[in-house]
Amino acid sequence: MNPQQELEQRGKFRMTVFEEEHFQGKSCQFSFECQNILDRDFRKIRSIKVENGPWVGYEYPEFQGQQFILEKGDYPCYQSWSGNSSYRTEHMLSFRPIKCANHSDSKITLYECEDFMGRKFEMCEDYPSLQAMGWCSKEVPSIKVNSGAWVGYQFPGYRGYQYIFERDRHEGEFRCYNDFGTQAHTNQIQSMRRIQH
Repeated sequence: MNPQQELEQRGKFRMTVFEEEHFQGKSCQFSFECQNILDRDFRKIRSIKVENGPWVGYEYPEFQGQQFILEKGDYPCYQSWSGNSSYRTEHMLSFRPIKCANHSDSKITLYECEDFMGRKFEMCEDYPSLQAMGWCSKEVPSIKVNSGAWVGYQFPGYRGYQYIFERDRHEGEFRCYNDFGTQAHTNQIQSMRRIQH
């Protein structure tokens, strides 16, 4: 990336993390990914302000563990980014911007079997319940992101584990649930929405 592109990129993504809840304590602003906040002499992240761009936070360093979608707004405590999750964690130790998010041009294809086999369903809209829109299972064994970025949730109503699906990760191809993320123990996805940019 040349210096001009680097400057342009910094304007698109900006997030400030705080070591204590309610935007208190040590803070640091980021425009690029952080593989391990502990390397910045932080003990933890307890609150976040996202000024620009969507981000994905991870429970552990090196983009491992539970994923959390972070869109523009304030997150005064860990419950605000993991509040609808069935698995709450106080840890967020790495994060990165989601560069391909485009809410107005997002398309994803769900498949009933691994490796893009079986019945498929294309989506361009948000669905708080995949079963209500006609998907006949609680599981989505494989996914192909045609454009944009999406977040899938374990349960209806955008609750439970979060899985981030991006066109520019894995070339947009998630052949089995192991590709969904390091915390994925099942292919259960029951609601999906486009990531806001």
